[in-house]
Amino acid sequence: MNFDSADAITISTAVRQGKTSAVEVTKTALARIAARDNLLNCFTAVTAEAALADAARIDEKIAEGNNPGTLAGVTFAVKNLFDIAGLTTLAGSKINAEKPPATQDATAVAKLKQAGAVLVGALNMDEYAYGFVTENFHYGATHNPHDLQRVAGGSSGGSAAAVAAGLVPLTLGSDTNGSIRVPAALCGVFGLKPTYGRLSRAGVALFSSSFDHIGPFARSVQDIATVFDVLQGEDDRDPICTKRPPELVLPQKQDISDIRIAIASDYFTQGAELEALAAVQKVADALNVSEYVTIPEAHRARAAAFVITASEGANLHLENLRCRPQDFDPATRDRFLAGALIPSSWYLQAQRFRKWYRDRIRQVFQNVDAILAPTTPISAPLIGQQTMVLDGEEILIRPHLGLFTQPLSFIGLPVLSVPIQRQNDLPLGVQLIAAPYNEALILRVAAALEIKGVISAAVV
Repeated sequence: MNFDSADAITISTAVRQGKTSAVEVTKTALARIAARDNLLNCFTAVTAEAALADAARIDEKIAEGNNPGTLAGVTFAVKNLFDIAGLTTLAGSKINAEKPPATQDATAVAKLKQAGAVLVGALNMDEYAYGFVTENFHYGATHNPHDLQRVAGGSSGGSAAAVAAGLVPLTLGSDTNGSIRVPAALCGVFGLKPTYGRLSRAGVALFSSSFDHIGPFARSVQDIATVFDVLQGEDDRDPICTKRPPELVLPQKQDISDIRIAIASDYFTQGAELEALAAVQKVADALNVSEYVTIPEAHRARAAAFVITASEGANLHLENLRCRPQDFDPATRDRFLAGALIPSSWYLQAQRFRKWYRDRIRQVFQNVDAILAPTTPISAPLIGQQTMVLDGEEILIRPHLGLFTQPLSFIGLPVLSVPIQRQNDLPLGVQLIAAPYNEALILRVAAALEIKGVISAAVV
């Protein structure tokens, strides 16, 4: 069995049926990581010994006739801001490396293990999740598997690149302003940002508490849906985790004729390369969608998101900013320092606008169920590239990568970035957007697109 390109459900089925073993799957994954990650730099830690021990326990369960779990033997890895028992939680920083190891797994990690998945390590990211490129000052840049000279996106770049490269079929990341969706698009994989508060963040180092989400990366809609179902459920360890009962999204209903879909216009058609807009049109054509909808004041939502995330992020790191400024990535430090200087009146006004904006978006979803928009305005830029010319204007690349993601995470909407593979060119992503708690709906749309062959994730 070729584990490089196999999705999680295929692997789990083979393990459960005795066609392979969890130990064999894990050994193969560890060998792939050892052979390829020196070029990619996805992993900051590989937990080989613990992984093989966990895999052996899964094989024992199967031999004894016990249920090994939905994800039996499937290897996975997590962004290094998730707590892993026995490992120090770096959050991409030098300062955190001095902290003691975590004493227990993050809730999301524990749930995947309970479902039979095998954790093989921790993944590279932008320092403190503040970035869109994963060019980490301390641990090096993660390289895009489609072109090693290009960024993987961020801040969950290691998570997206590890899936795209076939190192593991599943990873977890976090998303504040687009940190799941941007790397998913640039690396050509699926990335889900669920509704804010839908999944527990307990045991996850936060960047901006009122924005942060966690979610999965995978190479198929079914895998994304399976992981989402495993991760659902309330958790008292995370005060914002919803008490809403789990709403399982599997199996997917294939008929989507009852779903009203529109294309985001105005703001979401500006500031992008033509190829990014063409990717949206490709999806729209496949779905026979010709209606457009305006998401009002998206530009102000993005501006307010900058204010709130910079302010909240800076507040978490004030003491180290005062005492250890030299130990930050200079770019991260300067952004945090700017956030620390934001007047409280600006922050409060941004939060008031946030409530107003949420109410306006509720009105939009009275007339439409799902919205299509580009994930990123461009494909993956070169590592180290700071600017580019777009529509005759020189722009800063790093902040511009979040142009279309920030107005959506601003009010915690569920969004799935789906991959558009382009022959002899870099992948792009399209966002499928819905009202809160409608993950099942966008996954249905994605499943229909996958069946049509419009979206796919390729291992490179």
